[in-house]
Amino acid sequence: MTLETITNKILEAIIYILPAYVANATPTIFGGGKPIDLGKKFIDGKRIFGDHKTIRGLISGIICGILTGPLLYLLQLEPNLYHSTIKALLLSIGTHIGDLLGSFIKRRLNLKPGASAPILDQLGFLICALLITYPLYPTDTTTIIILITLTLILHPLTNLIAYLAKIKETPY
Repeated sequence: MTLETITNKILEAIIYILPAYVANATPTIFGGGKPIDLGKKFIDGKRIFGDHKTIRGLISGIICGILTGPLLYLLQLEPNLYHSTIKALLLSIGTHIGDLLGSFIKRRLNLKPGASAPILDQLGFLICALLITYPLYPTDTTTIIILITLTLILHPLTNLIAYLAKIKETPY
């Protein structure tokens, strides 16, 4: 495999997953407000998701993630507007399902909101986004491996940058 082939494969993977990355990052900027669980507790007496999962964060994340699809088409990085938009919708919804599932699990494990759960925080959103999108927009094993590797590198790095920029309360 040539360097050019590897580079192209990485770029294809980033273009594929970009709506999920945008959907995952957006709540850090536009979130806040009422929590999704409205302060309710699960049957175990613990909060369902916690204060950091907000209605505004969910909505802004999904909207910005969806808008990434048409943007990729306008930049001629995706060949079809309809498919690019639908894929972005699925990736965005999957991202937030994965993120909420991770938060739900963290509450069950007695981790405080914002506490780090390394693999769960970094890969939960990615795995759910891929699972929901895969039936209509499948990708190959190489792309999935690239995405897992990229996400394990980029997720903590972008969280640290957001923390240093005072956008996030914690560096993880």
